Amino acid sequence: MSSPTQCQYWRFDIRPEVNISNDTFSLQERALGSLEEGQIRVKNIILSMDATNRLWLGEREELYMEPVSLGDSMKGFGLCEIVESRSRGFKVGQLVTALTEWAEYSTLEASAVQPFSAPTDMPLDLAFGVMSIAGPTAYHGLLNIAHPKPGETVVVTAASGAVGCIAGQIAKLSGCRVVGTAGSNEKCQYLVEELGFDAAINYRSANYEQALAAACPNGIDIQFENVGGSILDACLKRMNNGGRVVICGLISMYNSTENVPGPYMFHNSIMKRLKIEGFVILDHAADFPVMQQHLARWLQDGSVKFKLHCHEGLEHASTALQSLYTGENNGKVLVKI
Repeated sequence: MSSPTQCQYWRFDIRPEVNISNDTFSLQERALGSLEEGQIRVKNIILSMDATNRLWLGEREELYMEPVSLGDSMKGFGLCEIVESRSRGFKVGQLVTALTEWAEYSTLEASAVQPFSAPTDMPLDLAFGVMSIAGPTAYHGLLNIAHPKPGETVVVTAASGAVGCIAGQIAKLSGCRVVGTAGSNEKCQYLVEELGFDAAINYRSANYEQALAAACPNGIDIQFENVGGSILDACLKRMNNGGRVVICGLISMYNSTENVPGPYMFHNSIMKRLKIEGFVILDHAADFPVMQQHLARWLQDGSVKFKLHCHEGLEHASTALQSLYTGENNGKVLVKI
């Protein structure tokens, strides 16, 4: 396979004040230089659009990685094929996952990529969508942090999203009563009728807190949090003694330019003897193979269902990312290059 000399990429041009817009990035072309020892060149095949991408575009000091600098290519988690290698550990044609770029081709340090193989008879996009980031995030947060017990009540916010839908289904496999929140009646219907949630609540409804109380008559034992803000507060009010709150994401706060106050019910961390723990799944990459084995088996036997929302073509990357914050996405958002 011949190595390319030019490629298209998305450049980060304007730091968004609130929402990502069509002016935030621009599609550019660049030349590709030669590789140095220990580097590989990859063809980016599929890009994952993740809510946390918005944080990388700001100037917050409390991030788990360096933000993207203005003028640099936008970054994202991707499934890649090696087209050139100066690393003994990787060969041309091999599939890897990495924090790569919104680009046709990227030059990466071999030490920063992970080999990837899809289970037999599983489409590549489904395997990547579940097992690269979303699946391990749901698995680790629920099973390794929350430790669910049969009969407990689990609430998953943004439950129709890539991580939330898997977390809820794993909770069901663990014998729990599972309640999800989502942003439309259609998404709530999908959670109950297709994914087997016991109840689902449209967080946009005027009587959200009453609906949450009705769906959790015995309180909440585990809160799998992806949203934050008033949604988190409503759940903290109903936590049981010894409850566990897993902070996976806070998407409602990502577009804010200032610190968001709250949660106002934080005192329940004492009153209800709560365990509250946040995590970044990249810290647990060494555990991915074990988690991926379980995820693959659940997908293959139908225990876990997963919906993809794929955009065809690198030119749609900016639109695809924006859909995460408008609710226009319908499943795990991927860009196929």
